[in-house]
Amino acid sequence: MTALDNPTAVGGAPGGARPTRSRSGGGGFGRYLLIRFLLIFPTIFILVTLVFFLMRLTGDPITAAQGGRLSPDQLAALREAAGFDRPILVQYLEYLGQVVRFDFGTTFTTNQPVIEVLTTYGPATFELVFYALIVAFAVGIPLGLRAAYKRDRPEDAVYRVLAIWWYAVPVFFAGLILKLVFAVWLKWLPVAGRSSVGTEIQMQTLPTRTGFYTIDALLTGDPAAIGDVLAHAVLPAITLGLLTAGIFLRLVRTNVIGTLATDYVDAARSRGVRETRLLRKHAYRPALIPIITVIGLQIALLLGGAVLTETTFEWRGLGFQMAEFLENRDFIAVQGIVALLAVIVALTNFVVDILAAFIDPRVRY
Repeated sequence: MTALDNPTAVGGAPGGARPTRSRSGGGGFGRYLLIRFLLIFPTIFILVTLVFFLMRLTGDPITAAQGGRLSPDQLAALREAAGFDRPILVQYLEYLGQVVRFDFGTTFTTNQPVIEVLTTYGPATFELVFYALIVAFAVGIPLGLRAAYKRDRPEDAVYRVLAIWWYAVPVFFAGLILKLVFAVWLKWLPVAGRSSVGTEIQMQTLPTRTGFYTIDALLTGDPAAIGDVLAHAVLPAITLGLLTAGIFLRLVRTNVIGTLATDYVDAARSRGVRETRLLRKHAYRPALIPIITVIGLQIALLLGGAVLTETTFEWRGLGFQMAEFLENRDFIAVQGIVALLAVIVALTNFVVDILAAFIDPRVRY
C-alpha cells in the first residue's frame, strides 16, 4: 500500500491525534542535517557509477562516435591517446577522480568541456523547469482541493482521469498537440524557440547576460521583450508542467480527504462550520506537506521530461543539446551531462529534506 492509497499516511494520525515531532535536545536537528548532507555523497557515487558503466555497455566512446568513419588503425590511435584502451576499472577510477574535481570530460562534437556545456545551456533548462513547477502548482493544488471537496462525484472522477492522462500521455505528443492548436491553428503563441530574433538581438546588447531569458528581458526594460520571452515559455511550460500537475493533484486529493475524515474536523463540522471553511482552514496546509516532500523527485522527473520538451519546442537547453549529442553518439558529453544532473538532483533532495523537517510534523530528528 502506498501513501496515495492510505490517507492516514499523508494526512494525519489515526483518530485525529496530531503527530508530534520528537526532539532530542538542541543537537537533534544538527545531527539530522549532518546525516542528510552525508547521504548526498553515496547517492552521487552510485548515480555516477551507474552512468559510467551503462554508457560503457555500448563500447568505448571513441568507437561509438567514430566507428565506421575511420580505419581500425586510426581508431586504435585515438583510443590509445584518450586512454580508452586501458582496463575498464582503471578508466573508472580515473573518471571518479575527474568528477571530484568537477571535470566531466570534453565533448567530441564541439570540443568544449562538459562543465561549459552546463553553464551555457543549463539556464534554459532550469528556467523551463521553474516555469513547469509554477504550472504544476497552479493546476495540481487547486484541482486536488476541488477533487477532494467533490469526492466520489462525477466532477471528482473527471479530475482523477485528467491526472492519470496528464501523467501517462507522452510529453512530446502533448507538446505537438499544443503546438498544433495554439500555435498553428489559433496562432496565439509562438511555435518554437525561447524568443524572437529581435528580442534575442536586443538581449545580446546587454553588458552582462545571465542566460536566463526572463531575467535578461527584464534587464532590457522593454515590455515587448518581456512579453515575447514569456509568450515563448507558455507552451513548453504547460507541456512539462502538466506531467507533474497530475501527481500533485492525486497527492493533494488523497491528503485532503484524509484530513477531512479526522475527529477534529468532524467536531468542527458538528459545530456548523461550512465545508469550504474546513477545506481552507484545516485541509489546505496539510495538503502541501506531501508536495514539499516529493518535490525533489519531481525535479528529477522534470529534468528527464525536459529532453523531449526542449526537442519538441526547439528550446535550446541541456535536453535539446543532449539529444544532439546522442544523435552524434557523443557519449562522453551525454555521460557528463547526466552525471551533472544527478548531482543537481541529489542537492535538490537535500534542500527538500531540510524544508520538510521544518514543515512536516511527522519528521523526527
